[in-house]
Amino acid sequence: MQFTSEQRLDDGVLEREFTLGEIPGTLWTPGSAPAPLVLMAHNNGLPKSDSRLVARARYTAARGFAVATIDAAGCGDRPRSAADEQARADLRRAMQAGEQVDEIFESFIGPLVEKAVPDWLTTLDALLELPEIGGPVGYSGGWAALGIRLAVVEPRIAAAGFFAGGYVPRAQREEARRVTIPLLFLLQWDDQGNPRQRALDLFDAFGSKEKTLHANPGGHTGTPWFELEDGCRFLDRHLK
Repeated sequence: MQFTSEQRLDDGVLEREFTLGEIPGTLWTPGSAPAPLVLMAHNNGLPKSDSRLVARARYTAARGFAVATIDAAGCGDRPRSAADEQARADLRRAMQAGEQVDEIFESFIGPLVEKAVPDWLTTLDALLELPEIGGPVGYSGGWAALGIRLAVVEPRIAAAGFFAGGYVPRAQREEARRVTIPLLFLLQWDDQGNPRQRALDLFDAFGSKEKTLHANPGGHTGTPWFELEDGCRFLDRHLK
């Protein structure tokens, strides 16, 4: 892992860009060390520089957590396959025409998860070697499909917060039954792109004995800011 830039924010959080082979990432660390680690991914290929992700990461780091995000394979500015680009073009056309888009989502989000997981696991290995990071590890992010897969295959992840706004392929919905770690699940009640009943069915499928659903009125981007504070309290309980 090679750090390529750093800046100290007003709240004392250190923000550093890094590269790990072909993987670009950002790491935020608080003044206290070692700190538990939170992996933070945004939805379905959006970049690590997305303003909402950065704001959540900085807030979480200021609460005493190390927070890391990456542009995994096919995400952000990293190359996408011709099949991925075609699926995205098909998705835009279908949405403009008001057509059903689930099968198009299946055609590229499932493979995107498969390609992203190895990069996240490689990054996790490297991060846990840093002296300023000392487990346990949590996951927090809008990309629930990725978080479900990581929670199933990576035993070092001790708790997770998911946002129900992104499409979760059928394979990950089945995997949800194998997720047993504590969960916080956020649902926007009026999210037009995410059928409410499908999100409730996913919550019901999780195998965790400790799982909490927070539902708020409003559309996809209307999650109240206080949910970020509640999310940090959830991480406090399970990672500190």
